[in-house]
Order: sequence, then C-alpha cells, then structure tokens
Amino acid sequence: MSLEETTANTSKTSGSTNDREAPAVTPKGAALIIGIAGGTGSGKTTVARKLKESYPPHLVQVIAQDSYYKDQSNIPLEDRLKTNYDHPDAYDNDLLMEHLDALRRGEEVNQPTYSFIAHTRCKETKLIKPAHILIVEGILALADERLRKRMDVKIFVQTDADVRFIRRLKRDIMERGRSLNDVIEQYQRVVRPMHMLYTEPTKRYADIIIPEGGSNAVAIGMVRAWIDQVVERANLGLSPRINYLGQEEG
Repeated sequence: MSLEETTANTSKTSGSTNDREAPAVTPKGAALIIGIAGGTGSGKTTVARKLKESYPPHLVQVIAQDSYYKDQSNIPLEDRLKTNYDHPDAYDNDLLMEHLDALRRGEEVNQPTYSFIAHTRCKETKLIKPAHILIVEGILALADERLRKRMDVKIFVQTDADVRFIRRLKRDIMERGRSLNDVIEQYQRVVRPMHMLYTEPTKRYADIIIPEGGSNAVAIGMVRAWIDQVVERANLGLSPRINYLGQEEG
C-alpha cells in the first residue's frame, strides 16, 4: 500500500490542494520522521506507542514534544503556574529541531525531562539514540512550519472534545496531583481556547487523519503498512514484530 493509498483511505483534510504541504524528502540513510498531533487526550500518544511496539526496539524512537517545554527554573513557582502551556511559545522548538537534526545524522542526544508538578525541567536528561523512524508527538507537533518541513508524513488524531476532556481530567488528577476544580478551571480558561486557536487548525497540514486515536486499529494498520514499505526498501528487516492487533508476526 502506498502513502497515497493510505492517505486516500484515512485522510479528510480541509482547504485546497495549495493549502497542503508536500512531504519532506528523506535523504538516503537518514531517519524517517513522522509527526503526530491532536488535542489533549486525543490518543496521539497511544497511536505513537502502538506504532513503536509493532517493530523491534532499535527501529523506532518516540520523541514527546512535552519534554521540550522551556526551562522555567529561573522564575518562582507561582509564576510558573501562570504559564500558558498550550501556546506555541511554551515550547523550545529550536532545541527539538536541533535534536531531530542530530538524530538524523546518527548522533545521540540528551533529551530534557520535564516535571509537571514543579513546572520546569528536571536536572536529569534522557539519552535518546538514533533510529531509522522518529515519531514526534504533541498537541502542537504540526504548529511550527520548521518542524513540519522535517516530517515525512504528518498525522492528526481526531477525537471528540468530551472524550478528550475526560481523559485529561483522569490523567491530571491521577498522574499530576491536580484537583478537580483546578483541571476544570484550566481547561475552560486556557486548554479549550488554545486548542481552537492553535491545535485544531493544524489539521489542515495533516497527510492522514485518524479518528478516535489508538482505538482505530484499521487506520493504525494502514499507517504501519506504509511504514513497512519504507523500512523494507531500506533493508532493515522487520521480523519478528507485533502487528497492530497485538499478534506476533513471523
């Protein structure tokens, strides 16, 4: 299955042909970069994980855009709480692009780690090794034109707003120690307006739109079929692997 066939069966983008951006050209031997965007709680992280788990560990590396929130250790905690984390300016995309370029050259990078409790970067970093396939996922993964130009295929995960809110509510309370009122207040004041202003419009740049995120096994399978072709042409080998239904393939 070609990328064109995959796109035709899973994509539903707005705007004219002139609004669409042509996929980047991957130099021979360089990494394939896949961008996955979507609103908070849309399932984009699940899509990235399922794609990664389909292949041998050395083949795919997932880069979370959330790891590249700007360092705020130089300002008081009460001021960090006022930061709009759903705005493009909250991200250090310059560093993210620097790391993507290094990984494409076959170099290791030290990825920042971010504390969503302290609202700043941790002292520890995470060693990321180069891989043939790099998946960049985040709510604003498609918002920066410079990032889009580095991507060979761009995916937007589309999920209903009520489902996304419930998922975010559970995550922020259980994993980030926030109260019910805090989550609701932040969602109404910042998250929803920023989604409508910055995240939702990036759908127009997507080559593929996946409804319902990680639960859409058919769409994930079609994306993986395209990846298979790219990887097989590079003679990297795929066996054994786990398919998108969780079954081992020989």
